[in-house]
Amino acid sequence: MAYSERFTAAELEKIIDAGMIYMCACPAMVADSLRKLREMYRYQLNCLEDPENCSAVHQSIARNTAIAHAQMQDCLDEVLVLEEWDRTTLDMPAGLRQRQTKEMQAD
Repeated sequence: MAYSERFTAAELEKIIDAGMIYMCACPAMVADSLRKLREMYRYQLNCLEDPENCSAVHQSIARNTAIAHAQMQDCLDEVLVLEEWDRTTLDMPAGLRQRQTKEMQAD
């Protein structure tokens, strides 16, 4: 499976920030998992450059990380559609922001 990134680091950061501000952690958790998978994938590519490392191990990790990354990108796409985020600006929908604000004020 080829590795590709559909969301930029800045886009993931925006989703994570919105989740923290409005106490809506689920999309932020998915975005954070993508960042961690990207870190793991890049780490494996570095490991593959060292001829003393077992390339089969790092190829396996990189391949499976790419698969997990693709699945989590699909998940984030689906979540953003289901929650009706603005796909151009990646702004959280007003209704979700208001619901989260209301829940915080009730506490």
